[in-house]
Amino acid sequence: MKKIKFPTAQSVLLIIAGAVALLTWFVPAGKYDSLSYNKIDNTFSIKSIEETKILPANQSTLDELSIKIPLEKFTSGDIWKPIGVPNSYKQLQSQPQGIVAFIKSPIKGIIEAADIIFLVLFIGGLIGVMNITGAFEAGIAWLAKVLKGREYWLIISVTTLIAIGGTTFGLAEETIAFYPILIPIFLAAKYDAMVPLACIYLGSSVGTTYSTTNPFSAIIASDAAGINWTTGLTNRIIMLSLGILICVLYILRYARAVKKDPSKSIIFNQKEEIEQHFGNNTHSHIVLSSRLRLILFVFIMCFVVMIYGVSQLEWWFIEMTTVFFVGSILIGIIARIREYTFVETFVKGASELLGVALIIGIARGITVLMDDGLISDTMLYYASNVTNGMNKGLFINAMLFIYSGLSFFIPSSSGMAVLTMPIMSPLADGVGIGREAIVNAYQYGMGLFAFISPTGIILASLAIVKIGYDKWLKFVMPLVIILTIFTMLMLTISVYI
Repeated sequence: MKKIKFPTAQSVLLIIAGAVALLTWFVPAGKYDSLSYNKIDNTFSIKSIEETKILPANQSTLDELSIKIPLEKFTSGDIWKPIGVPNSYKQLQSQPQGIVAFIKSPIKGIIEAADIIFLVLFIGGLIGVMNITGAFEAGIAWLAKVLKGREYWLIISVTTLIAIGGTTFGLAEETIAFYPILIPIFLAAKYDAMVPLACIYLGSSVGTTYSTTNPFSAIIASDAAGINWTTGLTNRIIMLSLGILICVLYILRYARAVKKDPSKSIIFNQKEEIEQHFGNNTHSHIVLSSRLRLILFVFIMCFVVMIYGVSQLEWWFIEMTTVFFVGSILIGIIARIREYTFVETFVKGASELLGVALIIGIARGITVLMDDGLISDTMLYYASNVTNGMNKGLFINAMLFIYSGLSFFIPSSSGMAVLTMPIMSPLADGVGIGREAIVNAYQYGMGLFAFISPTGIILASLAIVKIGYDKWLKFVMPLVIILTIFTMLMLTISVYI
């Protein structure tokens, strides 16, 4: 009998989409009212299924709605998305999603995720142009010589730097750009492809899990909970430091074992395939000339400019994609690539990541099904009722797992924050703990599930590296268990001290 292979990422997501469509036939439909601030006419609008009401934008309106958030959080622009109104949940007529909706969901998802999909495709084009210049090959050969005997610094530095990006400004989807660059470097250092995947993805995940100044989670959630974002910051810094240490030690332990005995690699049977795909050549004879150094400098600066723009200039996907497009053209000019060859190479490079782009779209389609089926708010409503009558320690750990579960249905960190915080944070008052504990439980719960969540970006990352989801689960599950126990322990201590 032939060995049964684990399904592809696309198939896994379609199976999940089918299960979600089925859920809409059994989970009651429901919706919370949402409140938005209108900057132009300085009013609040409350939107429900039946109607939209316009109310004066003052503190009295917020108090009447039991929204414990200072008015200035809205007028200053700190809260720019609609927030959920406490005690406004209404059960609605069921909106089951049938076969037609299921079939349409990937297409709708691809359309909704067009911004990140184009970013991925343009990154693919840039990588394609870089590959024909020979700059990668020459740079990797040079780096392999420099780091000979000290390759472990790659693991420590990459994981830590990406974690810092995750904790400060929410570096997550952007990390997709780093895989084609870093994987050949790690392969040249005699590690397997699981090591760079872990450094990049775990670095980003642990950083966003224990976010400190991340505006898309820590700051917006604190604002929506009605507290200053610095409240609970010390706890998050401690959690971040220990979380990075745990992840680095975990990766180093695996990497050391693989380097000593390659057969210990979880993906040992894919070794030749992956090395061939990423063009690993540890014996490159291409000299790292001044022109190739300039090309590498332009390539690296694309990421520096992108990171600066996102963190300081409020850039998003259009601006990031433009940076990679301009970078591709500059590299083509410096390398003196002919116009026809440049276009053909760019398109071919983009097509290499088309499968990744489709994964992102199909994952977004799952969210479309849940929104159209009106079950996301229902999940939130029942989750908020679960914690009634609990003691502090049990309550905060229940919130951790509730947020992990909700993140499957609401994968957006900012969307989760504005929808749930006005509803969940008052529950902290009832059990005698600070609202910052709810903010932390939200971050930690969403972050821990992101290590394995098929509706997140892990499947897209795995598709780039050519590693199956089953192999990733085998590698990461022990770490997820360690981090979960660690987080539960620290959360419990924090509500009692």
